[in-house]
Amino acid sequence: MSRFVPVALEHASRLVNHGPTVLVTSAHGERRNIMAAAWSMPVEFTPPRIAIVIDKSTYTRELIAASGSFGVCVPGAAAIDLTYAVGTASGRDIDKFDAFGIQSTKGQILGVPLIEQDCAAWLECRLISEPHTEAAYDTCFAEVVAAAADERVFANGHWSLDESNAELHTIHHLGAGKFARASDVRQARALPR
Repeated sequence: MSRFVPVALEHASRLVNHGPTVLVTSAHGERRNIMAAAWSMPVEFTPPRIAIVIDKSTYTRELIAASGSFGVCVPGAAAIDLTYAVGTASGRDIDKFDAFGIQSTKGQILGVPLIEQDCAAWLECRLISEPHTEAAYDTCFAEVVAAAADERVFANGHWSLDESNAELHTIHHLGAGKFARASDVRQARALPR
């Protein structure tokens, strides 16, 4: 049974505003792919929009250009090995979903593949065509049309990370297959003025 619950679109940017490594899913017809991306961020709150760097030579970009949509899944620490694997293999050579035993569901709005197992959240995204930015900087912009998160780590519009949900803490790629896990959350206190 899924622990994912819908995230209000006004809170969707919070799913990626701390810079986690993400899994980008794409599909067109019978073709599908998944890749890891280290550079994504929110760029607008209403409507929610994100920017993500996806190299123009990748199979993922080809599928996104053909379909006009993609998924952004936020892997937890339990998915470090999978994240590294899909980030180092080409979807032109293998179906990574089959090769790595990845189970996905279809997004209800755009039909993109979405992953919940070992992930903290996902976003369904509609590509916003920006040919110059895509060509010059490999940066794609998209509107988030739906989002959901595992209620054990994200609820009421906020992250809640503690030892009870450590396997779902988001990850951050440091290079060479090394990842840092988001943890040690601290609440800021008001300073006297």
